[in-house]
Parts: sequence; C-alpha cells; structure tokens
Amino acid sequence: MLTSRLESAAIHVQLFARYADLLGAGSVELPAEGVATVGDVLARIRALPGGSDIGSGALVAVNLRQARPDQPVSPGDEVAVLPPLAGG
Repeated sequence: MLTSRLESAAIHVQLFARYADLLGAGSVELPAEGVATVGDVLARIRALPGGSDIGSGALVAVNLRQARPDQPVSPGDEVAVLPPLAGG
C-alpha cells in the first residue's frame, strides 16, 4: 500500500525524442508537492541535469490531452513532454 500511495503522490512525466536523450531517461517521477500547473512541471524538468535545453516550444499533454502552461496538474497525472514538431 505504501508504494501505491507514494506513486499517486507523484506526477508521472514521459519524455520523448530529444528530450528523453537530454535527460537520459524516457520518464521521470516528480513529487507532486509544490507542483500545481504544467508550467511548474516544466520548471522542475528544466532544473534536472540536462533539462535546461528544454525550450519554451515544448508540446505538453496531460492525461493524453494537449495542455497549456497554466493548466492545473494533480498527483497521479501523466504529463507527456515532446519537442516541437517540424518537417514536411
């Protein structure tokens, strides 16, 4: 039970493409304490080693729905962070 309580008190962050390479992991768990919005999640990710190169153009989804920086997040949410899409 303790493990599931700890997991539910975290924000689950999935990193894709270049962002996963920068941080050396495809996912990280962030303590939910002090994290209220998508912007807070991005600030925490950028503070990790390698995270400073995650720019303001990052695409973010919360629980599979596109999200803006001011969108609230809750413990147990899954946040996906992707680099901007380009190409043709």
